[in-house]
Amino acid sequence: MKTCQRFAHIKSGFERDIRRLRGHAEGHQGSGSAKTSAKNAFSLKRNMARALNRHLDRCPECG
Repeated sequence: MKTCQRFAHIKSGFERDIRRLRGHAEGHQGSGSAKTSAKNAFSLKRNMARALNRHLDRCPECG
């Protein structure tokens, strides 16, 4: 599937944030902030899927 630059920009931003949160969770295992980071990474991944699907529905170049 061919996607536009906006799609790639949205995806890369979310992936960067997810990697940061997962890295913090792995580096501080067992702490309360690590558990929160892991939960936030999971919900951010779900939000990324929503944002990308919404983009695909509305973008004339991707859809």
